[in-house]
Amino acid sequence: MVKGKFLWAVLFGILSLFISSQLFAQADVLEKRQKLMKGQSAAAKAIKGAAEGKDYATVETKARDIMGTADKIVDHFPKGSTAGKTKAKAEIWEKSDDFSKGAKNLRKAASELADAAKSGDGAAVDVKVKALSAACKGCHEPFRAEKYSGE
Repeated sequence: MVKGKFLWAVLFGILSLFISSQLFAQADVLEKRQKLMKGQSAAAKAIKGAAEGKDYATVETKARDIMGTADKIVDHFPKGSTAGKTKAKAEIWEKSDDFSKGAKNLRKAASELADAAKSGDGAAVDVKVKALSAACKGCHEPFRAEKYSGE
């Protein structure tokens, strides 16, 4: 009898450790994802301000930052990473090809903006800033909820 209770307690303990490790892993994924996306948002805001001030060196630098992080977006949304405080919609995984395409479009828009900024062509920079904004919206509208889950 005591042996049976002991085995159940050990089994319960192992199961608890497994579940808690999964929850911590999920929280880590969300934290890294939100850090990446907030970094992109900060870069986009810096681009807007720099473009208005005709600071094309900053526009180029921040656009290249977005290029680098755009390549990482899809990896920061592993299947099943929906628990916790997130604005990620299920459509990310249901339409994963479209989501991947959106990340590639963002990278392309950022690359074209960086090239325009490097050339110093203010009119081209203005056009490419709008294209970058459209690329952001192209993913946010179908794949990002307005509010965090559970709110």
